[in-house]
Amino acid sequence: MHLRVLARRLRFVVPGLILLGLLGWSAWLFASRWRPSPGDFPVQGVDVSEEAGPIEWWTAKKAGIDFAYIRATTGADARDLRFPENWRWTFEAGIRRGALHVYSLCRLAADQAGNFMTTVPRSDDQLPPAVEIDFQPDCPARPERQVVLGELGRFLHNVETHIGKPAILMVSSRFESQYRLGDAFPRLLWARQAFFPPSYFVRPWSIWQASRHRRIDGIGAPVNWDVMAK
Repeated sequence: MHLRVLARRLRFVVPGLILLGLLGWSAWLFASRWRPSPGDFPVQGVDVSEEAGPIEWWTAKKAGIDFAYIRATTGADARDLRFPENWRWTFEAGIRRGALHVYSLCRLAADQAGNFMTTVPRSDDQLPPAVEIDFQPDCPARPERQVVLGELGRFLHNVETHIGKPAILMVSSRFESQYRLGDAFPRLLWARQAFFPPSYFVRPWSIWQASRHRRIDGIGAPVNWDVMAK
């Protein structure tokens, strides 16, 4: 008797599980292939780090990569292990390149700027330096706004003097909500939000990280996909 009841229940449960699996697979497939329309955003690219593994930049370029931001440094000490090769091969592949620093609230701005400046060579061809600003899991500090603005201002002065170009600020929505960097610094802004254009800055953004899940030939891991505003 119990076996018959179980069998009847399984007749409904198993198809449901299969349907859920198909829906999940379809959603993953959509996310891995999606990018904003090139008609709306003609200039598209990626931001990468060592987590992406080795990259075949000539192959990746065929996916529509016009530019690449390459993580160079994090905080005051860490350097991306693949920065030198990515920096070289994006240039060889004819992809516009820029260097990215992950900012830490737990380290002095001068030390972080020193880390970036000793890692990233100055060159006329590169894009403005990018600064990724968010609450990092290894840093519990939450300084007052004026402290954050003062330190970040010192970091920007040093890095911009080294590269010779104003920086672009990649700021998360939660960080912007607390510290309002868009109000404080007249710099280009880089917003992050999956699939839908973000609107959390007081000014228009210049770059939008639209996906962190896109898969393309030449890169073995899901990649951050970005577009530039017209």
